[in-house]
Amino acid sequence: MKHFLRMLIQVCLYFYCTFLWRCLKFVMRKLTGRCELQRICYNTKPGASRTMKIETSLRDSKSKLLQTSVSVHPDAIEKTIDDIMELKKINPDINPQLGISLQACLLQIVGYRNLIADVEKLRREPYDSDNPQHEEMLLKLWKFLKPNTPLESRISKQWCEIGFQGDDPKTDFRGMGLLGLYNLQYFAERDAAAAQQVLSDSLHPKCSKFSKADWEKKRMDKAIGYSFAIVGINITDLAYNLLVSGALKTHFYNIAPEAPTLSHFQQTFCYLMHEFHKFWIEEDPMDIMEFNRVREKFRKRIIKQLQNPDMALCPHFAASEGLINM
Repeated sequence: MKHFLRMLIQVCLYFYCTFLWRCLKFVMRKLTGRCELQRICYNTKPGASRTMKIETSLRDSKSKLLQTSVSVHPDAIEKTIDDIMELKKINPDINPQLGISLQACLLQIVGYRNLIADVEKLRREPYDSDNPQHEEMLLKLWKFLKPNTPLESRISKQWCEIGFQGDDPKTDFRGMGLLGLYNLQYFAERDAAAAQQVLSDSLHPKCSKFSKADWEKKRMDKAIGYSFAIVGINITDLAYNLLVSGALKTHFYNIAPEAPTLSHFQQTFCYLMHEFHKFWIEEDPMDIMEFNRVREKFRKRIIKQLQNPDMALCPHFAASEGLINM
């Protein structure tokens, strides 16, 4: 009985709040002479703050046209804007900036949804050692990370030197599919110096060419060692979940003037990889068994940062050049 009453109260509150909100919107339109979309575009600065408010307004609208506008094909956005302007009885000649602002927001909203689909497709595609393209990408990863060390054979214990678990990396890609390989190669190719440095620093002193004095000079002890490639695949999982949950909307809506792309996602992975390495050193874990604790603490810190509507994860390394456009 108590459970039923609680549910009844929640339903009543929902309908009351919905009714109250619609009444408030009606009153605001009468007072200002502008619909909610106009008020958002004219009163909120460009970026995540505006785009997320527009997205919420469209999704929660009672109009089917507005509800479906967040999932239209990119080629149909221009026509959708015209339809919205007509529905809201807004003269585009008198309000030219509104159409431009709505188009920018819809490009970001639709682009984010499409980016999730593109990333999911890569994640679901398993690594296939019989696929020449997959094999070529894997071998390139080695060359980018170890340019002065030739790989003796495709199946080799050398793969452990860049952080894979065994002599054939294909088994390590099961969780994230090709997405993990795409991200690792992107980092190693687009920001080779940083990737090679992170790899070097991640190596446990027992397996490293650094002397004990070198490690002490770097203020790094034995506890910081971890498997570079495996952690890269793990950070790919973190980036993927941030994307799917919508947490990365703040970042992408602030850095991508139009639709966020796979390159933006890979650049974000580079940032997370770079930041996690610094965070790992700062945490100074006792051993690798603390990885999950450190990762979870790092995840919470990133999510907290992304809760700021003005937040943009702005990495200051080569992978970000040409992508950040505030």
